[in-house]
Amino acid sequence: MTPHNEAKKGEIAKTVLMPGDPMRAKYIASHYLKDAKLVNSVRGMYAYTGKYKNKEITVMSSGMGIPSIGIYSYELYKFYDVENIIRIGSAGAYTKNLNLYDIILVTESYSDSSFAKVQGYNENIIKSSEYINNKIKEVNNNIIEGRVYSTDVFYSDVDIKDLYNNKKCLCAEMESFGLLFIASKLGKQASCLLTISDNLETKEETTPEERQTNFNEMIELALESAIKL
Repeated sequence: MTPHNEAKKGEIAKTVLMPGDPMRAKYIASHYLKDAKLVNSVRGMYAYTGKYKNKEITVMSSGMGIPSIGIYSYELYKFYDVENIIRIGSAGAYTKNLNLYDIILVTESYSDSSFAKVQGYNENIIKSSEYINNKIKEVNNNIIEGRVYSTDVFYSDVDIKDLYNNKKCLCAEMESFGLLFIASKLGKQASCLLTISDNLETKEETTPEERQTNFNEMIELALESAIKL
């Protein structure tokens, strides 16, 4: 056990799906996992382990932001012998060419966060696991792929045209860079699937309830990919 996770050794699967929202973790466990067992509730960061098509899978919330997912992913990899984490989250689109509920497979995460810099990594871009991404594309080979902007600041005045046109970022979210860095640091596998929940160009957006329960296409893609790992 760790200060943030009360699960016992062996109660967490080798492959973990990580939504940010604890209620989305609960939704996935109740709707998709057979014999799901709550193995962590410390700080309300629910983790459930159960079976999906006879494959043991854990779904655990990460909370919001790079530091939060940095803590939970590090502990999962380091202390619970997890090998693969697929983040399943929401994102804000930077282009009108992306619609609400479109799914993005992250190939790279760009960030100006200091999270990795204080640990000796001085680059602003980090790649997703090619191994996991290939498994995801075996399930859906028409998925949208691209770079995303992983930000520390939710309410900001960033230049979205610069991020889209010059940095080549399709959308914004707040966790991928931290997860991908920790996986790389520990020699593990990680990737991210993101559902477009709002569009910063067109101003369309989903409701909080919709974000919690209407991302089924992404969830099912992650689950079908996880059984291949």
